[in-house]
Parts: sequence; structure tokens; C-alpha cells
Amino acid sequence: MTHKISTAPPLYPKTHILAASGVAAVLSLALLVFPTREVEAKKTYLGLELDAPTEQLLNNEDLPEKLEAPILASPFAQIEGDSADAKEVALKEITPEPPEDPTQKSITVASGDTLSTIFEKVGLPNSTLHDVLQSDKNAKRFAKLKVGQTLDFKLTEDGQLESIECQVSQLETIRMEKSTNGYAFKRDMLKPEVQSAYAHGVITDSLFASARRGGLSHNLTMELANIFGYDIDFAMDIRKGDEFEVIYENKVVDGKKVGTGHILSARFKNRGKTYTAVRYTNQQGNTTYYTADGGSMRKAFIRTPVDFARISSRFSNGRRHPILNKIRAHKGVDYAAPRGTPIKATGDGKIVLAGRRGGYGNAVIIQHGQRYRTLYGHMQGFAKGIRTGGSVKQGQIIGYIGTTGLSTGPHLHYEFQVNGVHVDPLSQKLPMADPIAKKEKARFMKVSQPLMAMMNKEHETMLALNKR
Repeated sequence: MTHKISTAPPLYPKTHILAASGVAAVLSLALLVFPTREVEAKKTYLGLELDAPTEQLLNNEDLPEKLEAPILASPFAQIEGDSADAKEVALKEITPEPPEDPTQKSITVASGDTLSTIFEKVGLPNSTLHDVLQSDKNAKRFAKLKVGQTLDFKLTEDGQLESIECQVSQLETIRMEKSTNGYAFKRDMLKPEVQSAYAHGVITDSLFASARRGGLSHNLTMELANIFGYDIDFAMDIRKGDEFEVIYENKVVDGKKVGTGHILSARFKNRGKTYTAVRYTNQQGNTTYYTADGGSMRKAFIRTPVDFARISSRFSNGRRHPILNKIRAHKGVDYAAPRGTPIKATGDGKIVLAGRRGGYGNAVIIQHGQRYRTLYGHMQGFAKGIRTGGSVKQGQIIGYIGTTGLSTGPHLHYEFQVNGVHVDPLSQKLPMADPIAKKEKARFMKVSQPLMAMMNKEHETMLALNKR
């Protein structure tokens, strides 16, 4: 029996044909309504409005499942093969920038800026600047501008100054606010968390370079030198291999270091001898440093009147004078340093002379009690308030290095007399101050012992790490 294969198109029920035609129409419409992925999110976000018949078709529950999911999904939902980055780019392209608020303006200080030019940039007249500066003496702090600082201005609707604010540091913010009597100065200070930190260094070249490698700031290094300045001459006593350790205060805000405080305890090994120091505030509120066992670190005189200067000439009874060219006793020590370097009084006393003194040029002579007298010669000039008959404190700046009088270059000539006799200030044994008071000793040891124990522990940990 032979079977014939029919080539005529199959006959489908009329309802099937109508359904197929409907699906095709919907697919064609979907291609028109939903464009390529790159612009899909953008056009949908702009709010493409569909007419009613199309909306009915898109919501038709009889549509195929695969077509239903992407159509009913969120306008920003990720379709298979789409990229989240594409959506972000599309959103950035169409998201308008917020309009600038004319009442809020920020100016970052640039090189050459003054408070006057900054007010001009904001559109404020000089009369407003004058009113701000005259309202409060503290307003002058706004004039001490640093490149990179930002000044935030708040204006009224009609462009008048309402307030100006500046973050001076990570801890301090200052502002001037409009008040009934002009402008009022306000200062906000963040209170940082104070933590103890440890630093260690070995002298290989200079104290400053070694301290910097050890993590100490310039200010802490200067404080370290001042603490041990009674016993160590940092101009001539430092040797390669000398070692220092410090426990100091770290100031922290939100886990970020914003500055340092004082040295709490320190240890310095110089030429085989170890010196210790502990910061202590007594019950009367006076703060000073003592040795770890409560002995006095302070002496009646500090070793050197100039920090980190080079000794260019020592005490001698047979030195040839560089200008007079003849043998003449050199009754002091010369410290060579750049012109303008500060000079400190080595002890408390009364100023016998602040003025010209022959070959010494500009000089200061200080009487310390009955036995001691010091002289400082060849000064460029005197510090503010230094005059004959006045008083000075140990470490107070009295003048600045120069080359006045018989001098071949900028340096300080420093003399030390005991009962009217010139002695070598580098070898003279200096009188000690009193140790800690007996009634304070127990309280002091409760401060000293934990600090020294902390330093010992940190030192042991450091050694253990270095051995690995």
C-alpha cells in the first residue's frame, strides 16, 4: 500500500492562527518599545509613556513566560548579559548636577591670596572685611592664611555675610558669626584621645636625622634635647652609637593621629652613660622632669646657650686672635651658627648689661646670684623685652646670633665666671637644683615606675623582633 506525502501546508484551527498572529504582533511591539540595553535604562528613567492599548498588551497575562519577566521587571533590573556599570553610566548621564547654592561659598587659599582678595572672590566689599576685623581682635587669625586652607562663607539671600569659618587644624575650627554688635568670634576644639607611644633611635649621623628615623617630630626632638640639656652638650657630646628611647603622647581623633603631646619619660645613653627623665606634675600643678628615682635634672645652668651649634673656638689662655693676630687668652667658647639663630640665657638672673660692649659688639651680661656671671657677645640684636636691669629665666631667648664687634663671621661668644674668675663653661661642674620634695616622692614613684616598666617592655619587644 502506497502512502502519499502531502506538500500542502498543514491546516490549523482558526483560533491557533489568531493566537500566533497576536504573539508576533506583541513581539514586534516589544522590540519597538524596549530598545537596546545601552539606552534602555536611560529612556525608561525619562518616563516613556505608553498609550493605553500598548499598556494592556504588556500587562496581558497570556503572554509567554520568557517575555513576561523582563517586561515586568524594575526599569533598572539587570537583564541577562547586561552590565551594572552600564546602568551607572546611564544614570550619571541623565542625573542633573544640583544647582549651586548662592548662600554657600567655599574658597581654597591659593598662593598670593589675602583675606581681601578672598572676600572679593566671594563678592563681598572691603567694608564687610573691615567690619569683620574690627569686631573682635581674634578675627585677625583669619588673616594668617596658609595655602590649601579652605574658608567657608555663609551669605544671606541678599548677599550679605552671615558667617565665615575656617578649619585651622584637625583639632581647631574658628568662625565669625553675625551678631547684634557686628561679628562674634567663636572657636571649636576637638578633644583628642591621648595615647602613649614609644620611639627608639640610634645616633648614626645627627640627633635630628636619627630622631626622624625613629618616628619623632621636630618638636619632640627639641623637647628631648631640652630635657637632657643640663647633662649633655648636643653640640659636642653626641657620638655615633648613642641611643635614645622615648615614651610620648600621641593625639588621636577617630583612629587618626592628629598630633603629639609631651614626652612622658625618656632614656638617653651618651658615651656609655645612661640618663633618665620622667615628667611629673606636683600637687601644686607645677610640671618638671626628674630622674627615674626622683633626683633633680634641673641645674642652675644649662650646658649650651645655642641649640645644636658648632663649637668654632674653645676656652684657651694661648689662642691667636683671628683679627688682632696676636696671642690673646680666649676666655669663653664660640658657637658658630647661622645669623639670627636664637640665643638662650643659661640660667635665671638679672641683666647687668644689654647693649654695646667694645669688641664684644652687642652683648648681654647676666648676674646669677652672688657667685656666677655669664656674657653673650657679637649678637645681631636683642630679643623683645631684654634691657639693662631686667630679669630673665633659664632658657629664655635673649638675642640672636650675629657678627657685631671684633668678629669674622656669625657666632656667639659665651663666657662663664665664678666669683669673678673666667672658667671653661664646657668643663665647669654645674650646681644642682633640689630633688623632688619628700612629701611628693611616693606619688612621683607611682608615675615613674609604670613609665619605665613600659619603656623596658617596649625595648625588649624591639630586640626580640630584631633577632628574627
